[in-house]
Amino acid sequence: MATILVVDDELGIRALLSEILTDEGHSIELAENAAQARAARERGQPDLVLLDIWMPDVDGITLLKEWNANALLTMPVIMMSGHGTIDTAVEATKNGAMAFLEKPITLQKLLRAVEQGLVKPAAAARAAANVTALRGDLAHASVTTHSSHVALASLSMTAGPQPEQSFDLDRPLREARDAFEKSYFEFHLAQENGSMTRVAEKTGLERTHLYRKLKQLGVDLSRSKRGSL
Repeated sequence: MATILVVDDELGIRALLSEILTDEGHSIELAENAAQARAARERGQPDLVLLDIWMPDVDGITLLKEWNANALLTMPVIMMSGHGTIDTAVEATKNGAMAFLEKPITLQKLLRAVEQGLVKPAAAARAAANVTALRGDLAHASVTTHSSHVALASLSMTAGPQPEQSFDLDRPLREARDAFEKSYFEFHLAQENGSMTRVAEKTGLERTHLYRKLKQLGVDLSRSKRGSL
C-alpha cells in the first residue's frame, strides 16, 4: 500500500497509529522528534506524513516550514495536535499541510484523512502522465503526417496548401491540441481536394459538425471546391 511516517513524541500515540495503519496494509515508520523525522525523510520519501505539532525539541510547524523552504515537502503532510487552535491550523495549511487533525483522533477521521492524502498525489501523477502521453501523441502525429506529405510529393500529387507540421509543445494543452487538429483537417482537406463529404466520412464526423469544427479552428475553406460543401 503506502509508506507512512508517524512523528509524535508520545509513545502511546505512535503505537496506536502504527497498529491502526498497519492493519490497513500500510508500511509504518516512526519518529519521536524532529531529528528522527529528518533522518527518516533523508532515507527516502514517505507517501504520507502524520506530524504532531507540539514536540519537545522542534515543533511540527517549524519542521513543516523547514521542509517547505528546502523543497523537501514533496509528500502530503497531515498535522496533529491536542492543543491546536484555528490560527495554528491556518498557519499549518499556509505552510503546506494538507489537513489538520485534532486529538483525540477518531478512527473514522484518521482513515478518511489518510485516504484523501494518498489519493490526491496519485491523481496529480496520473494527470501529469496523461499530459506527457498526449504530448508524445502530438509529436508522433506530427512526424507521421509530415511523412505522408513527403510521400504525396514524391508521387507528384497536387495536394493544395500544405499544413504546418511543426508543433510547439511548450504551450497550454488546449492550444497544442487545436494546432494539431487544424493541421489534421487541413491535411485531409488537401488529400480529398476540398470535399467536405469525403473528409467527413474519412474522419468519422457528421458534415455539419465538421464544418463548425473547421470554422472554430480557423481553417481556410476558400480554396475548397464550391460544390464540395
